[in-house]
Amino acid sequence: MPFEFHQKVLFKHCDPAGIVFFPRYFEMINDCVEAFFDQGLNAPFHDLHRVGAVPTAQIQTQFPAPSRHGDHLIFRLEIRKIGRSSADYTVTARCGDEMRLTASATLVHVGANGRPEAWPDDIRGKLETFRGEAL
Repeated sequence: MPFEFHQKVLFKHCDPAGIVFFPRYFEMINDCVEAFFDQGLNAPFHDLHRVGAVPTAQIQTQFPAPSRHGDHLIFRLEIRKIGRSSADYTVTARCGDEMRLTASATLVHVGANGRPEAWPDDIRGKLETFRGEAL
């Protein structure tokens, strides 16, 4: 079951040509991930980051079509693989029927010392509910 996050493309996301400046997509992806942890996993970043963090270890992204100021994007995040301390996910963004972004990334759960730590059991269980078919 994918997690959905809605984002209207705002003026701040755009370059002078009125299309999304690609680094802003990474901010939107991070907003989606943060909402996923908060709403989907009931593990808000403001709680997780008191004792550790969940940084992105890698990300690969394609931008098949531009997004413009005022577009309404629907991001869909799905977990692909859960490791001891990592989770691979895919995220897509569509505007209507048109794909605007596809990405695959890896998150790593780290402790206060910045080293990878196993996912807490409650978070691991909730990650499983958003797991799609393996790539």
